[in-house]
Amino acid sequence: MDDLKASLARPIQLAEQVIKWADEAQTCRQECQDLKARLERLSTLLRQAARADLYERPARRILEDTDKALDKAAALLERCCGHGFVRRVFTIIPAGSFKRASYLLDNSLGDLSWILRVSNYAASDEDDEDDHIGLPPIAQNEPILFLIWEQIAVLQYGGLEARADAAASVVSLARDNDRYGRLIIEEDGVPPLLRLIKEGRADAQESAALAIGLLGRDPECVDLMILAGVCTSFVNILKDAPMKVQGMVAWAVSELAANHPKCQDAFLQHNVIRLLVSHLAFETVQEHSKYAVASKMSIHSVVMDRKSNDSSQDPSGSGERDATAVAAGKPTFGGGGIDASSSSAAAPGPSARPVGMAGTRLHSASISATSMRGREYEDPETKAYLKAHAARALGTLATGNPAICKNITESRALLCFSILLEKATGDVQYNSAMALVEICRVAEQNAELRRSAFKPTSPSARAVVDQLLRVVEKADYDDLLIPCITCLGCLSRTFRATETRVIGPLVRLLDEREADVSLEAAAALAKFACMDNYLHVDHCNSIIDHGGAKHLVQLVYFGEQVVQTAAVLLICHLAHNVPHSEELAQAEVLTVLDWAWKQGYMSQDPVIESLLPEAKIRMELYQSRAYYY
Repeated sequence: MDDLKASLARPIQLAEQVIKWADEAQTCRQECQDLKARLERLSTLLRQAARADLYERPARRILEDTDKALDKAAALLERCCGHGFVRRVFTIIPAGSFKRASYLLDNSLGDLSWILRVSNYAASDEDDEDDHIGLPPIAQNEPILFLIWEQIAVLQYGGLEARADAAASVVSLARDNDRYGRLIIEEDGVPPLLRLIKEGRADAQESAALAIGLLGRDPECVDLMILAGVCTSFVNILKDAPMKVQGMVAWAVSELAANHPKCQDAFLQHNVIRLLVSHLAFETVQEHSKYAVASKMSIHSVVMDRKSNDSSQDPSGSGERDATAVAAGKPTFGGGGIDASSSSAAAPGPSARPVGMAGTRLHSASISATSMRGREYEDPETKAYLKAHAARALGTLATGNPAICKNITESRALLCFSILLEKATGDVQYNSAMALVEICRVAEQNAELRRSAFKPTSPSARAVVDQLLRVVEKADYDDLLIPCITCLGCLSRTFRATETRVIGPLVRLLDEREADVSLEAAAALAKFACMDNYLHVDHCNSIIDHGGAKHLVQLVYFGEQVVQTAAVLLICHLAHNVPHSEELAQAEVLTVLDWAWKQGYMSQDPVIESLLPEAKIRMELYQSRAYYY
């Protein structure tokens, strides 16, 4: 801005000089006086601009055009004020020169009047804020640019009501097409949106967060917004704001991360992951704070109850403060892994019921610490709205990022996902399932994450697997079935040989009427049966024991082409690992492999191309021996 102020010095000085030349004009005096009147008004506006706080992006373009107009007028008036008879006689000034100079000066007057007015919203009356400013000459060739400038100017200098309306207008512009969104970013529209997220009313904050999410449509735009401070603003909202606004911010985080995965680490560094998990855990698990209130009668609670009764006569309340301090320092197994520094995660869940007077007082104190935000009293739709978007954001942030997945799984998120998968409905349930899919996909490729997050002895991992199996065993064709199948396939290397309950439900889904379900089930079972899985022989035998061979043969002959390919791939694994199986021989798997060998589209799959010849050789060898004996 200081640089902009300095750039005003030249046009102000030039305008004063040209006004003097207009007074000294020897030829075309009437035309020079007309130009002088415009120049005097322009000089006044330039001096006002030097004292004003201008919207910088259009101001720079307007000053550039004003410089050109002044240079044109200066060149013309300098010729008119030339001294000497001979110079005046031989000076030829075209008739249209004055019209051209007047036109340029009028445009500059209009542009300067516009930029002064839009930059003076903060000092304007409410009635003035509602008036339409009008189209400045600089934007006549591109009216949408003027509209964007006007809304951004209102966001910067308007009152709270006007800024809320401008944020809604920016949302409409950003939704229209990508070009408008890019213009909003290029014209410095992000900083005032972030200020509105921090300072505005709830509806204005929500509109601003929605606009940020809509603007992040490509990696370059997301990078620019990250540099503008989006992460810091979002963290402040996720810590303390109305739940509806927090839900919209969580949605914006998911949009930015989905459109530019490289920004995931920026959100991780700003502790966004832990804040999202805390919102997911709120009223989901019984105790999600690091330090929980005791919920069972114990010697400690009896002692504290006695102390609290004794302190009832103490006007200073020191006994109650002592009880609070002691109980707050007692960790329990029911506590979650949510960061205790987050104030939203410091409150016990609604199902915690402390026993005794001390427990009652402590519980009331804990509730009062968070009731200031009114989180407990929000309607269920708003709570579900926040949880749905928090789960979606965690899923997009976890996509392909082992560090974020580790951060998520070290918290109580897995337990939250398992509970929401069982008890929630709608978007909360679906987004939780999709977040698990992304975490499991990363775990499939990352052995360290598998060992730390999905080890068989982990209670949260067991809870997740139980819920995945519940959905798969239920086998209802809904939005949850395929994500749960995918998760079980990705976790195939975490199951022990003694874990016999996973294969059966997946094999039964091979006989499903819906092609996408059969396809996903075959793909999941292939991860159990492939050579990368240490227990591939055990899993192959389990697949065959549950009747998988006959289902696969039917899929190869009667399924869609993509399903046929997945079924042949799984048959190749079975034939390669357990070629001596009698069930494979009875299902005439060798005939199926011969048929697949002749299908051209099968050879286009590099995995089948590498497995099919060896599978045929093994089947021919073992089945020939069985026939000979």
